[in-house]
Amino acid sequence: MHRIGFVVSPGFQLMSFAALSAFEFANLSVPHAFYDVRVMSQSGGAVKSSLGLMLETDPFDDAPHDTMIFGGDLAGSEVSPAMVDFVRRSATKARRVASICTGAFVLAQAGLLDGRQATTHWASARDLAARYPRIKVDPDRIFVVDGPIWTSAGASAGIDLALGMIEKDLGPEVARLTARKLVVYLRRAGGQSQHSALLDMDAKSDRVQSALDYARSNLQSRLSVEDLAEAARLSPRQFSRAFRAETGQSPAKAVENLRVEAARLLMEQTGHPVETIAEQTGFADRERMRRAFLRNYGQPPQAIRRNARATG
Repeated sequence: MHRIGFVVSPGFQLMSFAALSAFEFANLSVPHAFYDVRVMSQSGGAVKSSLGLMLETDPFDDAPHDTMIFGGDLAGSEVSPAMVDFVRRSATKARRVASICTGAFVLAQAGLLDGRQATTHWASARDLAARYPRIKVDPDRIFVVDGPIWTSAGASAGIDLALGMIEKDLGPEVARLTARKLVVYLRRAGGQSQHSALLDMDAKSDRVQSALDYARSNLQSRLSVEDLAEAARLSPRQFSRAFRAETGQSPAKAVENLRVEAARLLMEQTGHPVETIAEQTGFADRERMRRAFLRNYGQPPQAIRRNARATG
């Protein structure tokens, strides 16, 4: 049996437990159950979720586990010294250590992500990068595997991470069968950027939102301040002032963010040449797109494509 320890703290998200369903259905897809899942917490006993529901858990101990998975809370809160110590001890014994959603902050506090590539929920990615600058935070990946350390995006991405583990352990056929039983994709198309860019800008007025919608639908166009102001039915000066007040960034930076996210999805999901993608997303040439990728992701477009294929 492959032993999995799933660690929770008070305020954990119930959605994180969807990942455990993948291991449950994998057990039903092979002649003999492969996974033995154990839910743990620092003190054991009943632990309250963010919704107030209680979950019975086992206390930390030194029993060997093949995989340790750490969930987080809604805020990515600091964890206790005892939790940090347990994470570090787990890393010396387990074959792999993983986090779901803001569980990445738990691994980060223990130093497990230093010098590694990792991800977390898109809304927490900037905070993770700011608090732990030694981590190479990728804000768009559904899940990231860096050596023995696995990290996933939002809580539902824990299912994707679990399916990746099942594929590694039991092969692609069992992983596909498990995904079919869960009625989910084995490999979800795209990254978190499909959810993050416009939400992150958080426009508060219909006029600024109209300009953002216009920009996203016309990335191949020049998209000057005058163009966006016209879409918002404001003068350029009024538009620039309102846009920065509502989004916290300039129109030019917002357009670059939309372009680079669209380009990234094309790099991950298609085999189009870099020059074609640069043209389709309004960068005009590959060098401008490369510089934008480096500013936003710290990697050139080709590296983004290689990483996507490596985990696809």
